[in-house]
Amino acid sequence: MSTALTRVEGVAPARAAGWLGLFGDYYELGKPRIMYLLLITTAAAMVMAARGIPNLPLFGWTMIAGALAAMSAGTLNCVYDVDIDRLMRRTSSRPLPAGRISVLAATTHACVMGVLSFSIFYFRVNHLAAWLSLAGNVYYVVLYTMLLKRRTPQNIVIGGAAGSIPPLVGWAAVTGSIGWPAIALFAIIFFWTPPHFWALALMTETDYGKAGIPMLPNVYGDKRTKREIFAYTAILAIGSVALFFPLHVMGWIYGVAAAALGGSFLWHAWRVLHDDSRVAARKMFLFSLLYLALICAFMVIDRIVL
Repeated sequence: MSTALTRVEGVAPARAAGWLGLFGDYYELGKPRIMYLLLITTAAAMVMAARGIPNLPLFGWTMIAGALAAMSAGTLNCVYDVDIDRLMRRTSSRPLPAGRISVLAATTHACVMGVLSFSIFYFRVNHLAAWLSLAGNVYYVVLYTMLLKRRTPQNIVIGGAAGSIPPLVGWAAVTGSIGWPAIALFAIIFFWTPPHFWALALMTETDYGKAGIPMLPNVYGDKRTKREIFAYTAILAIGSVALFFPLHVMGWIYGVAAAALGGSFLWHAWRVLHDDSRVAARKMFLFSLLYLALICAFMVIDRIVL
């Protein structure tokens, strides 16, 4: 989180020397901030499916395979986007555009991690989890990175489904099937992604314009972006509460938390809508990370207690 913000503000993070620095570069290629968010949602779905602490070896293998899958997809994203990453202040210090790692080495690294991830899922977890994880990676790398990102300002909306798949993977890892609570978490992440990412895009629209990436702010302007942030946040807030009432997918503990968190998220979106500075967008971006972690936590608590 802090790394993303320091880059937005034009400050490159410090890099260690030697082998430690090289390890850090490969780690950075995998976009660890995104990886942690995906693992949180995977773990939440596993705990909900097990109605408590899942089988620990199964949990461990799923987390390892999920981390490898996420880092493989993140690295392939960096490989494909190396040309535009050189043009943006936020990404120009990444290992590939900075020349610290070659494209061939990064691609090989990503493929090895991808094969290891699928193998662990397939042989140590179950087949459904393996294929769901692979589908998420293909969706992210091919549909989002290669086909959508450079062609449409709706890239985040359509591509956001890739980041919503980990709860399905986590539920499948425990049950061998897909359940409604996992689908509910899928929907929450899907509608959470646009306001989360567009809040960041409001702070970096010049970068995206320079690189020729059709993000909503530099294509349609800040006003429309802010209206869409508010609209998606409202859908998220209402939809998350609807999982308690009238759909009854979750219980009252989750319902109270969803109402409070959704209201807070909507307040941040309202501030962004009426504030022309970057401060409100920055605060909303930070709150969106907290929102996702807390909504997952309360879904877990609700599932276990009720």
